[in-house]
Amino acid sequence: MTEQAVDQTQPLSEEQREALTQQWIKEHFQKANRFLAEQGVIPSKVIAEDSRYLAPLLAVWKMESKQPKAQTFWVMSGDLPSDYVDVKVAATARDAIRHFSMMWQLKAENLKNSGAIKDKTQAQFAQLLVSRAESLYQIHNDEKLWKES
Repeated sequence: MTEQAVDQTQPLSEEQREALTQQWIKEHFQKANRFLAEQGVIPSKVIAEDSRYLAPLLAVWKMESKQPKAQTFWVMSGDLPSDYVDVKVAATARDAIRHFSMMWQLKAENLKNSGAIKDKTQAQFAQLLVSRAESLYQIHNDEKLWKES
């Protein structure tokens, strides 16, 4: 009996790449749902046509909830802190990304100004917020990512 070694240097096929992307989308959709539930918001529906993702970096979901009240949110998940805002702050997923970027910059600045960054964990969190906020702003400004196909 012979065993064949799997060649890890072979590029992924289009089907494999699509399967990995779909798996990532599913995982981060579940992460967004779980995050909202932890915040006391029970999602009822995702508005897929307005949601956007850039696997494996981020996903921005437009989600409706019925509990604690009927409301719609932009929910961010991915390789960054999960967060959410009322849909009224941004008309599109792209605008929501800009909003999260600015909001995270302000949160990091507030942590610094309050002296909370004396705590090592808070300092690391502020640094993470700034780093991700800068990346989000770059994504927001990258016209190639926002062309409709």
